[in-house]
Amino acid sequence: MPLKGHLIELRNRLIIAAVAIVLGGVAGWFLYDVVFEILQRPVLEVGGREGRNAEVNFAGVASAFDMKIKMSLFIGIIITSPVWLYQVWAFVTPGLTKKERRFSLSFLAAAVPLFLGGASLAFFALPNAVKALTEFTPSGASNIIPAQDYLTFVMVIILVFGLAFVLPVIMVGLNLMGILTAKRILKSWRIIVLIVFTFAAVATPSPDALSMFFLVLPMLLLFMLAWGVCVLGDKRRKARAIADGTWVPDEDEADE
Repeated sequence: MPLKGHLIELRNRLIIAAVAIVLGGVAGWFLYDVVFEILQRPVLEVGGREGRNAEVNFAGVASAFDMKIKMSLFIGIIITSPVWLYQVWAFVTPGLTKKERRFSLSFLAAAVPLFLGGASLAFFALPNAVKALTEFTPSGASNIIPAQDYLTFVMVIILVFGLAFVLPVIMVGLNLMGILTAKRILKSWRIIVLIVFTFAAVATPSPDALSMFFLVLPMLLLFMLAWGVCVLGDKRRKARAIADGTWVPDEDEADE
C-alpha cells in the first residue's frame, strides 16, 4: 500500500476511534457523579483517618463544568477501549495472513481485559499514592486540593496502568509480524527490566516503593508470558518455513 493509502487508512481509523470516544463520553456525562465520588474517596479517607481537613476543591466558576467534560471523555476512553484498541491493532497489522490475523485477534481480545485490569489495579495504588503524598503536609495544615490537578493526576495514573498492561500484547503482535523474535527479546531482558522499572517509577508519582511494585510485578509477569507466546510463534513459523523449503536462519540463529 502506498504512503497516501496508509495516511488515508490512519485518518479513517482515527475518526472511528474519536467518534466512539465522544459517544462513550456522552455515557460518561451521566456516570460522572458516581465516578467522581469514587475517585475523591482516597482524599476524604486521608482527612478522616488523620483528623485533617482534606478535600477536593473547585476553584473557578467554570472549573466544575470543564472538569465534568474532561472526566466524561476519560470515562468514554475506558468504556470504548475495545473499539480504539481494535483500530490501533487493525492499522499496525494489515500485512498478516488471514490465518495469522485470526490468531492475532485472540490477543486483541486479551488486550481489552488487560487494559481494564491495569486501570482497575490503579485504584489499589491510588490510595497509597494519595496517602504518601499528603503525608508531607505540616501538622495543623489543610489539604485543599484543586480538582483539576487531582483528577488529572488520577486520570494519568489510570490510563498509564492500563496502557502498560497492553505493551506485552504489542510485543506479541510484533512477533507475529516477524519484526521481533523471542531470542531477541531474551537477549534484551536487562533492557526490558530497566525500562519497566523506569516506566513504573515515572508512572507512579508517589514516593513509596509499594505503589511502584503494584505496576512492576504484573508487568514483568505479563512480559514473561508474552515471551513464552513468542517462543511458540517462532517455532511454528520456523516449522512452516522448513516445510515450504523457504526457511533461512535469521541473525539471531546465525550468531549461534
